Amino acid sequence: MNEKIPNGVWPVMLTPFNADNSIDFGALDALVSWYKEKGVNGLFAACQSSEIYYMTLEERVSLAKACCKSAAGLPVMASGHIAGTRQDQLYELQAMADTGVCGIVLITNRLDPLSEGDDVWKRNVEFLLDHLPEELPLGLYECPYPFQRAMSPKLLGWCAATGRFRFLKDTCGHLPSIEEKLEALAGTDMKLFDANSATLRQSLKRGAHGYCGVMANFHPDLYVWMTKHYDAAEAEEVSSFFALSSLIEGCAYPVCAKYKLALDGMPIRLTSRRIHEDALRPEWKTMVEKLRGSERILRGRLGMQN
Repeated sequence: MNEKIPNGVWPVMLTPFNADNSIDFGALDALVSWYKEKGVNGLFAACQSSEIYYMTLEERVSLAKACCKSAAGLPVMASGHIAGTRQDQLYELQAMADTGVCGIVLITNRLDPLSEGDDVWKRNVEFLLDHLPEELPLGLYECPYPFQRAMSPKLLGWCAATGRFRFLKDTCGHLPSIEEKLEALAGTDMKLFDANSATLRQSLKRGAHGYCGVMANFHPDLYVWMTKHYDAAEAEEVSSFFALSSLIEGCAYPVCAKYKLALDGMPIRLTSRRIHEDALRPEWKTMVEKLRGSERILRGRLGMQN
């Protein structure tokens, strides 16, 4: 099953919306093509960047199905469960499992929504494992909303030992913790994908399997380069660029990312269900525009096409 979860770059997908806030499936198809042209290794659909907390289950399912159809061979994983009870979560996850995705990703904070401890978390996971298709790989996502539920190395090792999990989107941004998690996963089929741009190069050097984060919505090709060349002489310069450019996430994301894509010629509106497009202040637009220029300079230094 692990061949379904290749190493490399897995963007957390945006959702394009029409002016009336319905999903723009035409723009979605173009967006998937753009990710593919940039050389990514897979797509993480129906995640927080997709604005799933502002969607119905029907919309989340249709979104995942459309991504799989557009991807045409590129693997797609999806989460899409946002409910608080395990019965409701199971219903959501079973619906997502039928969309054609290569794996479904469990959101860690939803598995213990009252923060009652690891024993409760494990019991809820065991319930889901008993009812979800055994042949479908599972993943974990340390989603920061509504609160971050980080995985301890011990609990992560327990998950890997079940034989059902293949993927972790790690959001801790702390290299010593990443090292401990990688040690817990050693010898198993579960892979760790760093979501933090600043720690990515060092986590790759320590054995992480790739990147799954917000900035792959801005310049995924540069992250693809890093996953292949993290030991290159230029890698530290690229890592510094990642650390600084990732601060743009605090400037009305995901609207800022949609603005960047629109500047790059993508048929995407700035419309978002989570935040109004007017939240993207003029100076933040200028920052996005300057970021595009810095990307071009960096690609030139790396011998990449713009």
